[in-house]
Amino acid sequence: MKPVILPVENKYENVIADLIINIQQKEFGVPITLEDQPDLFDIQNFYHAKGGGFWGAFINDELVGTIALVKFDQNDAAIRKMFVKKEFRGKEFSIAQKLLETLIAYCNANEINDLYLGTVSILKAALRFYEKNGFVYIEKENLPKAFPLMSPDNTFCHLNLK
Repeated sequence: MKPVILPVENKYENVIADLIINIQQKEFGVPITLEDQPDLFDIQNFYHAKGGGFWGAFINDELVGTIALVKFDQNDAAIRKMFVKKEFRGKEFSIAQKLLETLIAYCNANEINDLYLGTVSILKAALRFYEKNGFVYIEKENLPKAFPLMSPDNTFCHLNLK
């Protein structure tokens, strides 16, 4: 069962929303709703049209993971919506790694030099994953002014791609 990573568009919005909200709310208790995330229902305009992207990981045609990129400045972008279904996490599938590698390849091909992300501190495994991939912690006040903040985020990271 090898994952296939593909760009996803609006036709997947309901499946994406289900995957993400279940992980956020039910698994980790993050205080965020679908109403707080209108981008999930306008993937084409929010991500792709502005120079970013949205990718899904599929195993046997089932969406098992997502990652998105919000381009917010000429050479800066933010990672969003990095989620993998619990039963598909870990080295056996390496879905998170493949999603991140796809996003970084896109950044390199599109002259995006700096990647940022915001997350919540309770997502310990996700933070270890980002650290393992070269991200460093930064203070909120050191984020670029145009960084798209999400209300629950309390931990921030940066990766220079140059």
